[in-house]
Amino acid sequence: MAISEGQLETWSHQGSVQQSAATYQSIKKVLEDPDAPYAKRSFDVFLQGSYGNNTNVWSESDVDIAICLNSVFYSDIDELSTDEKERYERNRIPAEYSINQFKEEVTAWLQKNFGNGVKPGNKAIVVPGGNGRRDADVLACAEHRRYYSYPTAGQPSYHEGICFWTSHGDKIINYPRQHMSNCTSMHQATNSRFKSNIRVLKNMRRAMIDDGFIGDGVAPSYFIEGMLYNVPNNHFVMTHQQTVENTLHWLDQCNVPDLLCANERYYLVRDGSNVCWNSQDFRTTLIAMRQYWNSSRR
Repeated sequence: MAISEGQLETWSHQGSVQQSAATYQSIKKVLEDPDAPYAKRSFDVFLQGSYGNNTNVWSESDVDIAICLNSVFYSDIDELSTDEKERYERNRIPAEYSINQFKEEVTAWLQKNFGNGVKPGNKAIVVPGGNGRRDADVLACAEHRRYYSYPTAGQPSYHEGICFWTSHGDKIINYPRQHMSNCTSMHQATNSRFKSNIRVLKNMRRAMIDDGFIGDGVAPSYFIEGMLYNVPNNHFVMTHQQTVENTLHWLDQCNVPDLLCANERYYLVRDGSNVCWNSQDFRTTLIAMRQYWNSSRR
């Protein structure tokens, strides 16, 4: 028995908007304050995550904010030829300021403005809610360039992303702007049905956790969005019931190794990667979704 269309319609609604917007503006104002210790550096402040992508649901309380250092960038030159790598190294100018210094200054500034409850986590700086603000995660990161051409004449070509290091020393490279842009394009191409159905599946995942069908942390929101991004546009139809059925059927039949993250820079399912969904959790999620969908009486 599939979940009722009424329940799915309820699940399709976006979570907190006004409070999340106020939270972002409050923290953005502090981060961009001209008295901040890093204020003379070049940086951008922008939204990422579910709220930034308009796919947040009520059970997701955090607002994800990135502050990206642009005056310093990190590089990946693995795709360049030997000659191109040599040209890159000849032109490279070592930076006098590091992402570690940047993160320390951002953390100290947030603590000065929002109190000692501000703590650096494994990836982001946690800013607790208060005075009408929601909890927020502030990611201090730097520009990352993945070069694929470095010609003798003319400008080099590269994919622009962000990078940061976890507290355990792992380097993470990601492409949040491409993720958001590609999701927006797909939303437009599906008659504005893509993002509402992401919210449906996120809420269904929450219900599955509550009912014991799946463990917490097995199916992160980012990977749910990536999973749906691969489903062909014509599968997003008028009703949520038929869209979910189309989605589950297509995913059951697809070639999993070909699935891409929504940023189209990484494969969605790969083992041993800190930016991909491991194959066991992907399979567990898909099996649990089918079982829950077929057995639910909601």
